[in-house]
Amino acid sequence: MGLVLFPGDGDISSPDVSWSCSGFAAFRRRLAQAEGLVLSEMWGFGGGRPWNEVSTPLEPLLDHPDDGGDDLSPAECAVIQFRLETITDQWTREGNDALLQQHIEDACQLAGVLRLCIEKDVPLLFL
Repeated sequence: MGLVLFPGDGDISSPDVSWSCSGFAAFRRRLAQAEGLVLSEMWGFGGGRPWNEVSTPLEPLLDHPDDGGDDLSPAECAVIQFRLETITDQWTREGNDALLQQHIEDACQLAGVLRLCIEKDVPLLFL
């Protein structure tokens, strides 16, 4: 079982990005780390720190349940996409271990899907 993020445009040929559950968890941990957060300390991830105590444009993605939950609006996609691309640029300069390279590829794919959601003014769906 895994997770797929895709534009809610009804077009089955639209790009998507997918992970195994463990792969998505690792990706989110690295994104949280880039934002100065330890995901395991956050509410919903085993910790007690509430999300309203942190400020990150990635919060809608980081705090989203793996299954179910609300779609992300085009406005949320725009904020996430901008920050995600900044982080991806930072990761590219950091090094090239295999897991980091996979996260860079995943981030680039996700940024493309987010860009499409913004252009078509459709939500990002989680399945």
